Amino acid sequence: MDKVPMTAAGHAALEEELKRRQQQERPRIIQAIAEARSHGDLSENAEYHAAKESQSHNEGRIAELEDKLARAEVIDVSKLSGNTVKFGATVTLVDEDTEEEKKYQLVGETEADVKLGKVSITSPIARALISKKVGDTVEVNTPGGGKSYEILKIAFV
Repeated sequence: MDKVPMTAAGHAALEEELKRRQQQERPRIIQAIAEARSHGDLSENAEYHAAKESQSHNEGRIAELEDKLARAEVIDVSKLSGNTVKFGATVTLVDEDTEEEKKYQLVGETEADVKLGKVSITSPIARALISKKVGDTVEVNTPGGGKSYEILKIAFV
């Protein structure tokens, strides 16, 4: 059983989604199934089939969330330090071609969101950054081709 690394914020977000799905979605779906059942013939009842499909999707997600939370290895980023890139680090990079600065935090797969500057520890850019120091240059193979970045700053916030 592999541990799933995640930040405390990522763990809290999964717990919140699980709670919402169990306490709000599940009763709402059960009510929708009961209402659709009252309409009679289930074989041609689209509302019933849609509600059952919704229930299946919700229960599958609940099981997935429970599994991830059971295997979670919560890492408190505020207690980390050092001068090399590792899980939880917030890294400021400069694109050596465009001189554009980017800031990424290395997080668990479940909490990755590039729009928010959070990249999965298993992503190509994160794998290239691991164990590097300020001033190091990293080569990253992206879908748009190779990119070269210089590490400007490493922080643990």
